[in-house]
This record gives sequence, structure tokens and C-alpha cells, in this order.
Amino acid sequence: QVQLVDSGGGLVQAGGSLRLSCAASGRTFSTYAVGWFRQAPGKEREFVAAIRSAGSTYYADSVKGRFTISRDNAKITVYLEMNSLKPADTAVYYCAARTDSLRLHTRPDEYGYWGLGTQVTVSS
Repeated sequence: QVQLVDSGGGLVQAGGSLRLSCAASGRTFSTYAVGWFRQAPGKEREFVAAIRSAGSTYYADSVKGRFTISRDNAKITVYLEMNSLKPADTAVYYCAARTDSLRLHTRPDEYGYWGLGTQVTVSS
């Protein structure tokens, strides 16, 4: 069983930066793949970034080059560093985890553990 607590959201001006954190419980967390998703009002939850247990990373095209996902297994925490933020990045951001497998998972229904979400608002 894994429990996730995501935090770090806030209000920032366009062009600014935020770092989201996903703190996890569970001694086997290092074997999990972790993803960040976001959901804007009236829209479906969408994939943002993921990091596999071995450390390989993947990004949605909309955030590539601006966001960086990383993990600290000693602290059982995954981070999402967000730079050059745009108003279009405004959403509730969720971290999610699943046991790792041989392929990347980018659909929300492929993840079994979720944080409660943290609001990110980017003003123009």
C-alpha cells in the first residue's frame, strides 16, 4: 500500500516557477513508477510527466523543456520542477503511483495510487 501527499502549488505569474512535491509512504516506493497529472476545470485529467523506478523520465509535449521530474528515493519523494509557467498550465496537479512495468504508462486509469491534488494557478 502506498499513500501519496502532493504539495507545493500556489499562485504565480506567467514566466514564474514552482516546485511540486509528492511525499510517499511505503518501503517499496523505489520500485514504483510515479506520474504527475493535471486537470483544469471542464477538462479531462491529462498526463504531464512520469519517472520510472530506474529513473528514466517522460514528458507531455506541452511541458517538455519547461518541467523536470525527479525522485529522491531516500526521502521517498518525487518532485516536479515547473519553469516558464503559462496561464495554460493552470490546473489541479496530482501525483500518482503504480508498480513499474516494462512500458510507460500515461493514462490515469493505469495508476492505482493518487494524491489529493495541489492547485497551480498562473496569472497572465
